[in-house]
Amino acid sequence: MPPEAVLFDLDDTLYPYQPCNDAGKREAWRTALELGYDLDRDAFETLYQEGRRETKRELAGTASAHERFLYFKRAIQIHTGTHKSEHALELGEAYWDAYVHEMEIYDHVEPVFRELQAADVDVGIVTNLTTRIQLKKIHHLGIEPYVDLLLTSEETGREKPSSVMFTDPLAQLDTRPSDAAFVGDNPTADIEGGNAVGLETVLFDPRREHDDLRGRMQPDHQVHDFAAVTEVLL
Repeated sequence: MPPEAVLFDLDDTLYPYQPCNDAGKREAWRTALELGYDLDRDAFETLYQEGRRETKRELAGTASAHERFLYFKRAIQIHTGTHKSEHALELGEAYWDAYVHEMEIYDHVEPVFRELQAADVDVGIVTNLTTRIQLKKIHHLGIEPYVDLLLTSEETGREKPSSVMFTDPLAQLDTRPSDAAFVGDNPTADIEGGNAVGLETVLFDPRREHDDLRGRMQPDHQVHDFAAVTEVLL
């Protein structure tokens, strides 16, 4: 029997993350130069990573741990020794504008969503990060007509693989774990988390990076092409 609902991760599952992150950081660096920061690309990257590390250390396990505005705010404080909120805002906006502009949906995502919709299967997106930017991504990708539910870690206060990130959307869709599936790219956040609550799990691994998973991170299915999602679930 096909599942009643399929939950999907967003980042690096429905589109490739790395080109977008690279484009965002590149544009933030250019904006920093325009603001008068005398940093070459490598120095800017080092500073960005310092701001990122400090933010993640202090906010680990929360949606805010991924917030680029906080990374840039902290990086500026490290570099200048003072608080420049307007500059942090400009860098963050430059990053996200370039990031979203670079986003290209993976092949076969829309056909898979259409097949699920035609089969009367609910589609949810369950993702770590803040709600505003994830809504913006979904709008840019053009998949909103297929999505019955979006849940972010900002809403629950916990990140995958926390069980609430899986049980909460299922409760909203009035679906039992045994009647649902989760599709994601991350063996820990997506697969281990989904396995722990009894979901059928599908690891999307287009770069074939996870062929030796065992134990709690071993998915029920592993696919390298997104089109195969409906082949294993329907």
